[in-house]
Amino acid sequence: MRPAPLFLRADLSDVSEAQAAVRAAADALGGLRVLINNAARDDRHDPASISEAEWDESLSVNLKPLMFVTQAALPYLEKPGAASVVNFSSIAYLLNMGDLPAYGAAKAGIIGLTKTLAGRLGPMDIRVNAVLPGMIVTERQKKLWLTDDGIRAFVAERQCLKRPLEAIDLVGPCLFLASSQSAAMTAQCMIVDGGVF
Repeated sequence: MRPAPLFLRADLSDVSEAQAAVRAAADALGGLRVLINNAARDDRHDPASISEAEWDESLSVNLKPLMFVTQAALPYLEKPGAASVVNFSSIAYLLNMGDLPAYGAAKAGIIGLTKTLAGRLGPMDIRVNAVLPGMIVTERQKKLWLTDDGIRAFVAERQCLKRPLEAIDLVGPCLFLASSQSAAMTAQCMIVDGGVF
């Protein structure tokens, strides 16, 4: 019988709240060997009119939590035996999307953070890699920006695989990066985009 998933609610833009959730999860689970940092809000902004508050809010969700959640997890990940951190970035910053200045900057920053952490944590046998999803069709995106016609057009024009990508398409790559099958990989970026790049 599989154990029930542990769900803890936390505001990731609040460092103390996010770090408390990490400690609570580690205590409930008896430690941590894998951390997957996956939080995002792909809000659209016009670079000519984005406010400082909008910029800060975007980075407080899309970039800041990765550093401070990882920081809170380190006492558990540093224990003997290999550990893995998987950071979610995005291909969005590679697509020259003009309405995503804060989101694109954050997702590019995740690559720099991933490589920095890999260099620092490698000697402790902690691997740090990044996953860069393509256009994963979520309910939020369908509600806010993606019409069925828009999804079909993107898939037809840009992806080699001619089907919409879903969250399930990221499970295998995350399991691979979390497992010993990727024991020699760190500081790497894995693109999962259906062949856009």
